[in-house]
Amino acid sequence: MKPAGRAVTQLAVRQTRRGGLLVLGLAAAMPALVAATYTSVMADPAAARSIAGLAANPAIRTLFGEPVALDQAGGFTVWRVGTVVTVLLAAWAILATTRITRGEEDAGRWDVLLAGRVPLRAVVARHLAVVMSVPVAAGAAVTTVLVLAGTDPAGAAVHGAGIGAVGLFFVAVAGLAAQVFPARAGATGAAVAVLGTGLLARMIGDGLTELGWLRWLSPFGLLALSEPYARNRVLPLLTLLTVTVLLIAAVLAAAGHRDVQGGLIAVASGRRPRLRLLSTVETFALRRLLRPLTGWALGVGAYYLLIGFTTVSVTGFLAGNPALADEAARAGFTGLGAVEGFIATLFALLALPVGAFTAVRMSAYVAAETNRHLTLLSAQPVSRLRLLTAELAATTGGALALVTVAGTAVWAGITATGGDLGLPTALAGPGTRFRS
Repeated sequence: MKPAGRAVTQLAVRQTRRGGLLVLGLAAAMPALVAATYTSVMADPAAARSIAGLAANPAIRTLFGEPVALDQAGGFTVWRVGTVVTVLLAAWAILATTRITRGEEDAGRWDVLLAGRVPLRAVVARHLAVVMSVPVAAGAAVTTVLVLAGTDPAGAAVHGAGIGAVGLFFVAVAGLAAQVFPARAGATGAAVAVLGTGLLARMIGDGLTELGWLRWLSPFGLLALSEPYARNRVLPLLTLLTVTVLLIAAVLAAAGHRDVQGGLIAVASGRRPRLRLLSTVETFALRRLLRPLTGWALGVGAYYLLIGFTTVSVTGFLAGNPALADEAARAGFTGLGAVEGFIATLFALLALPVGAFTAVRMSAYVAAETNRHLTLLSAQPVSRLRLLTAELAATTGGALALVTVAGTAVWAGITATGGDLGLPTALAGPGTRFRS
């Protein structure tokens, strides 16, 4: 049993090591870079007070989180990139977990594996343990780089532990979704929905004081409540870890009460044929794109609609405080005093979801080819180049649709709050960022 178990663990390591090392490097590099620039940006106490005044604006808190200990390099680093690093780690944890568990099971590669001496519950547990090692390592790496940058070790430890705890939480969420849903797409979608809901709860809790309790219901909110470099609270992190342990227990229990290639949710054995968009290779690529594109568009649209709603408040605040605008420019936020400058700064973030979307879609195409889902199609008088070209065209169209949704959502939010921004200008902003 032990050699067989070790072989399963080694298999999981081989499937996650490249992506895990990449995420680990990014999680360590981003805090290190921001902490290194703190002296030149925020060393002046007056500058720190000015940025704190900017961060006190509810709209800014909604977008970037509640500012804590901005007079310290560690607190400034947490505010600038803490959420970005955490979301990156959480997204990787979800995709990696569903890929090497439900994805491998759906492809039939676990059939032979589970025909041996290792039961399904043990296989799931070993795969989750491997994925969980990455958030633990990422938290340790963040702590190390912040300590080496000269920040308070206690605050660095709390922040690193919080990032690792959030990563562990989403591994558990994705692992449970992989047991509940009988397909990888459903499991991934459910876990991503938990991520989006948690991030939205954190944003609302930070922006509206009377709804601050919502942060206790979000993993990102619990991370913020730990207040690294200020109060260094451990209770929120213990709460998050307790929920994670309960979820892991639920994963193992669910794995012991389902069939291989099945889920706790039963699916219909048959359905009426759906023949739309099956006439050509190009329309088939479009058909495969529509459902995931809808989910990505809803997420991107909701985020940029929120940005549109807050733009008038933020720019009006900065227009009345030119000193704050100057200090924000020194901190890397240029042109925030005007509507166009503010949305241009926020559109720089659009490259992340659009890039992730294109990478996921092309990975799905490669996976479909590797799993022989395209074998019968390739047996037709259709060249492989045409298949790839159709997929590239559909993915490019999806990316353009996402940037269009972002621009339209920003315009709608600004217009609804009395701002002055033309729709062509709003659409040109993300388009320019996308092309660059």
